Amino acid sequence: MDYKLIRSRRRTVSVEVGDSSVIVRAPMRFTRAQADEFVRKHERWIEEKLSRGRELNEAAQRAPKLSPEELEELYRRAREYIPARAEHYAGLLGESCGRVTIRCQRTRWGSCSAKRNLNFNCLLMLAPEGVIDSVAAHEVCHLKEMNHSERFYSLLLSICPDYREHDRWLREHGRELLARVP
Repeated sequence: MDYKLIRSRRRTVSVEVGDSSVIVRAPMRFTRAQADEFVRKHERWIEEKLSRGRELNEAAQRAPKLSPEELEELYRRAREYIPARAEHYAGLLGESCGRVTIRCQRTRWGSCSAKRNLNFNCLLMLAPEGVIDSVAAHEVCHLKEMNHSERFYSLLLSICPDYREHDRWLREHGRELLARVP
């Protein structure tokens, strides 16, 4: 199996599986033979991930593109729904949002700036309501924790207990939604 070996000042070995690539990240003293053995040991898991990635890409390729009218409707619905949900979750944390912006992005579902401004992808409106709320809750939690630490996830799960379930849905179906951008 082809893979790229990246050595760094880390202590552990990990494998990243992309759509069609495999990267092994390892400590500086990790030999190519050790990397080969590591890949052989995890070959079944790697193959499953590569196969799943190909399936997701094929599904995304088949996704129908949105018309300009459909895209405008998603913007309208997102501007009505998402800011209110962000304010709801901010209120649960005793926080307030800065500006809430709706965009059509190809890679992100949401973001939070250092100036406390929140950005959301209008394509979220194609997802189930719980998924939209979980993204809103996620970004609002960055108002308190600008990282993805254990404290961040503890805070997030306190206001959105089903977050992991919704995040899984987005990981499984998100590519199809993003592929609909014309």
